[in-house]
Amino acid sequence: MKRVITYGTFDLLHYGHINLLKRAKALGDYLIVGLSTNEFNRLEKNKECYFDYEKRKSLLEAIRYVDLVIPEENWDQKISDIEKYHADVFVIGDDWQGKFDYLSDMGIEVVYLPRTKEISTSKIKNDLNQGN
Repeated sequence: MKRVITYGTFDLLHYGHINLLKRAKALGDYLIVGLSTNEFNRLEKNKECYFDYEKRKSLLEAIRYVDLVIPEENWDQKISDIEKYHADVFVIGDDWQGKFDYLSDMGIEVVYLPRTKEISTSKIKNDLNQGN
């Protein structure tokens, strides 16, 4: 079984998220999603989520492409998660291009997938604030 792992906040879940998860799942048989906790988002990413961790986790678990959701609590846990879950492929959006190349030293394939250009959680929040 080929295991794929990805990470993100997945707040205000939208079709760009679904596209990413679908393409990630297509790279293997089992998709693990590291979901950023509320504390990690607030303290390390300097952002507040609209939905709390449990609601975001519930939404992800309802998506057919997702097999397992785990908490992402810090930047450095990726190596231990890859080892713990025996991941074969690490997937992340291409806005992180090059940032995780070091993981390939572990023998894992690192894939940067293009984002869905016209949509993002930031765009949704901005549009709502603008009244669009």
